[in-house]
Amino acid sequence: MLETVWELLQFDFMRNALFAGILVSIACGIIGTFVVINRIVFISGGIAHAAYGGIGLGYYLQINPILGAIFFALLSALGMGLVVRKTEQRADSLIGVMWAVGMAIGIILIDLTPGYKADLMSYLFGSILTVSRENIMIMLVLDIIIVLVVSLFYKEFLAISFDPTFAMTRNVPVDGLYLLLIGAIALTVVMVMQVVGLILVIALLTIPAAIASQFLKDIKYIMLVSMLLGMLFTTAGLMVSYFFNVTSGATIILVSGTAYLMSLGAKTLQR
Repeated sequence: MLETVWELLQFDFMRNALFAGILVSIACGIIGTFVVINRIVFISGGIAHAAYGGIGLGYYLQINPILGAIFFALLSALGMGLVVRKTEQRADSLIGVMWAVGMAIGIILIDLTPGYKADLMSYLFGSILTVSRENIMIMLVLDIIIVLVVSLFYKEFLAISFDPTFAMTRNVPVDGLYLLLIGAIALTVVMVMQVVGLILVIALLTIPAAIASQFLKDIKYIMLVSMLLGMLFTTAGLMVSYFFNVTSGATIILVSGTAYLMSLGAKTLQR
């Protein structure tokens, strides 16, 4: 078994896939924890689907689709964040509309782009085995940005997550920090999209943090364990998908979901 794994690591695409899994796990461990404790999974899903408009924009402008996705994800995240913080209307309805419009824009732009779009489906369902070195560098830069932002505003993010009203009385810029957190979620979503696809983004973003939060209370430890779990799930899913010749993104989520169900059972027994 170990010899087979070592043989796989001789291939560039497999090494790139493992690096991508590690980088994505770091971002998901940090940001996924805030997604879970703030209960904003629906916003994360909305950003993921709206980001498809950026994929279409990238194809239309003939640039790296990931750069287009970053732009569209940040734009939609800002809009959704403002909707949640400012509007008195039903936020879930407006987010659903932005979700649908983003995807529609992406589809129209792709239709208007001449030529054959060979790797289009990889953004929907993920294709970790085709992640390029250029995309890994983009993911590394996004990881650095996310780590720096959370490191600088860690206490403030905790304050707005657990008691935003008290934070406001202490002159903490709650709205600005909330939008900054939503922006960090947008960057993470773009990274995860390359590994499991936008359809499965929510699962990888939240499952490791959901498992860790069942057994731990300290946010820093939850983040750390979430990162390690993410690395375990992506690596295990990658190996299983390779040996059984099945879709890697779906396999990673299946491994993660199985682990989550097992954690629920373990927690029940513990009680």
